[in-house]
Amino acid sequence: MARYYKYILLLPLFLMAACQEGGDAGDLLGQWRLTGTDDRYVGFSGSIAWFHSTDRREVFANFQHVGDSLFIQCSSIYGSPADTTFIENAFGLKPFKNIRVRIDALDSDRLILSKESQSWNFYKY
Repeated sequence: MARYYKYILLLPLFLMAACQEGGDAGDLLGQWRLTGTDDRYVGFSGSIAWFHSTDRREVFANFQHVGDSLFIQCSSIYGSPADTTFIENAFGLKPFKNIRVRIDALDSDRLILSKESQSWNFYKY
């Protein structure tokens, strides 16, 4: 039961985001898979982002889409350093609490983000 505790706590958050019918997400709404991987995904709904992988690692974040920029504030459920490592190593997004990336392309099929010399390609899943 204890391992499901975090899901019980997060259920109201997801329900509120779902009621927004996409809300601030706009064209970002939905699940995106990182190109070149079979295990890393990000979902956007309302103003909530959900970074997750097939090995059950997950981190939630608030995001804001302003012009051609995406501002992401990740949150760690347990305050675990593993959450920071997951975002910074598996996705390559830094720093954990204050991520700003540029949206180079966004349509119904693809999302391309960049920051300095890095680029991330996602496709709608």
